[in-house]
Amino acid sequence: MEEESSSGIRVSGMQFAYDCQPPLFLDFSLNIVPGSRCLLVGANGSGKTTLLKILAGKHMVGGRDIVRVLNGSAFHDTHLVCSGDLSYLGGSWSKTVGSAGEIPLQGDFSAEHMIFGVEGVDPVRREKLIELLDIDLLWRMHKVSDGQRRRVQICMGLLHAFQVIMYLLVLLLDEITVDLDVVARLDLLDFFKEECEQRGATIVYATHIFDGLETWATDLAYIQDGKLKRTEKLSELGELKNSANLLSVVESWLRSETKQEKKKPSNPSAIIQKSSPFDSSPFRSSRHMAYYR
Repeated sequence: MEEESSSGIRVSGMQFAYDCQPPLFLDFSLNIVPGSRCLLVGANGSGKTTLLKILAGKHMVGGRDIVRVLNGSAFHDTHLVCSGDLSYLGGSWSKTVGSAGEIPLQGDFSAEHMIFGVEGVDPVRREKLIELLDIDLLWRMHKVSDGQRRRVQICMGLLHAFQVIMYLLVLLLDEITVDLDVVARLDLLDFFKEECEQRGATIVYATHIFDGLETWATDLAYIQDGKLKRTEKLSELGELKNSANLLSVVESWLRSETKQEKKKPSNPSAIIQKSSPFDSSPFRSSRHMAYYR
């Protein structure tokens, strides 16, 4: 048990808030054993993307033992990202340009220039990913569709440091298949399943597209307003045994959540004045912290 915990993902009593906002996570805990394919589900704004970014080390949340990934601190141990052992794929592919902020990364350069510009990778794996994602190396990034640009992004995110037969790897996937067609999505999911079964990878996948995931995922974590409502093996999910598919199960949870929200009394002033011991915490996320990272 101790070995599994050290090589998987462990979050213990995590607290996190964005600057000038109420805490999103208060005393949040989650354990994911290595080799799992865990679906992260919840409504928009429930904290899925924030959680994935915390696991990827993009936000600092406290001491080194609060968020542990592959027996290291997700934020402090930067070698996890540099070595390719920890990889976050998601969000828009963008760059920061002065006062314009984040703009789409779609300059006049080829897919070949982007992919072959990544150094220290296994050429066999690179060719496999190019074929799997059906990438034309002559694509110009400013002329292709969102789905084609996403394929190049995914390929580059999966290239790093896979030189050995068995390795410990954590992939954090944030709605990465939303721009892909059906064939590309299914092929990519098969590839991720193979990574888990043959190479010991651990995957946390946040998505709102549940087609075919009943047999793909091994675990499920449901988040509501920054709270972990339930986490269990998909094979032990009682509602799934009595439902047509996973989509109908998650739909019932989210509809129930919406009804609860409508019953809550509306009192904006009370929300603004409400304070928390976390307000004075030095671990609250800030712009300075994001710049440092």
